[in-house]
Amino acid sequence: MINITTRRAVPEGFLWGVAISAHQSEGGNQNSDVWLAENVTPTLFRQPSGLACDSYHRYAEDIAIAAGAGFNCYRFGIEWSRIEPQPGTFSETELDRYSRMVDLCLERGLAPMVTYSHFTVPRWFAERGGFEKADGADLFARFAEKVTRRLGDRLAAATTFNEANIQRLLSLIRSPRDQLMSRRMMAECARQTGAKNFSSLLFTDYRKTEPVLLDAHRKAMAAMKAGPGKFPVGLTLTMQDIQGVGWVNAARLVMAKLYGPWLDEAAKADFIGVQTYTRARIGLRGPLPPPKYADMTDAGYEFYPQALGGTIRLAAARTGRPVYVTESGIATGNDQLRIAYINAALREVRSCLDEGIDVRSYIHWSLLDNFEWTAGYTQRFGLVEVDFESFERTPKPSIFHLGSMAREGRL
Repeated sequence: MINITTRRAVPEGFLWGVAISAHQSEGGNQNSDVWLAENVTPTLFRQPSGLACDSYHRYAEDIAIAAGAGFNCYRFGIEWSRIEPQPGTFSETELDRYSRMVDLCLERGLAPMVTYSHFTVPRWFAERGGFEKADGADLFARFAEKVTRRLGDRLAAATTFNEANIQRLLSLIRSPRDQLMSRRMMAECARQTGAKNFSSLLFTDYRKTEPVLLDAHRKAMAAMKAGPGKFPVGLTLTMQDIQGVGWVNAARLVMAKLYGPWLDEAAKADFIGVQTYTRARIGLRGPLPPPKYADMTDAGYEFYPQALGGTIRLAAARTGRPVYVTESGIATGNDQLRIAYINAALREVRSCLDEGIDVRSYIHWSLLDNFEWTAGYTQRFGLVEVDFESFERTPKPSIFHLGSMAREGRL
């Protein structure tokens, strides 16, 4: 446990928050690329998302839970495929719904932090080649402009892409079998839609999309900065604490493969969003297995909350920008283990603050047990348990533990 007697106040304006994404929690996202990929054969998805947590209808309850627990920030995603279900056709109904979410956050004392793209894209966008086509950047920027016009005057912060380097991470960890299955799944999506090239962000080689993604981030950021509103715009990255093992190791090579141009790009944004769950030990020939007696999470990687300190330091040193911890959490059915993870991660945040690093948030992933992409509903990251039949929410002890620190504003 964190020693109460040694906890000190966090900097003024520090954000204590929880996060969810649109596709993983809203449910019924039928116009998206991932919805189709979940429902074809063959598929990499263990099960389809279906109604997820039904946050599409229950968002007010979710926001109330976060506010009632003591948090002051709510990070959520907006779904492009709902807002622009057909190219050039924007849904005022869906824009109004997200606008109500922003208003409700403000009414409840939660700073709304919005993610403009959390992996999914509209099905029509994937059918035309997604971010493999150069004009995909302009289409994403058009979407960002439309959303900002409606929401921008009330946002506390926003990010363009969630984990912009996610394709690089997947290229490092996805098995040859899963890579083959991914290609077959995309081929079936293309066959069913009559598309020449169905391109889904989570299942496409980054070498085909990265130049367009960089352009899309820059153009969308410009659209967001044009206002209305003066909210900071950042870029979130998936960051593993890469640790070299032995006098000679491949850590620098793995780091270059994981981040590519994205740390340099984040240096041009208003802040960098750090999203860290574990470490990667790298030997001479690449990644090493976890130590023999390491505890493992239900997501299959090492329990190592200390990784957060390493990635915060790297992000600050490489970008020179303020650091927002936009995701930190653990997949486990043992909530006491979750509390232990939170305590250890927060000790790292405290150490970084003491070193003078400009850390401005700790946002936990996630508020809810939800749909975890290809793992389906087999992993529990939530501070709140969800019954996926009745959709009843049951707060876990961990939400009260973290919420109490948020209320006190001490770390």
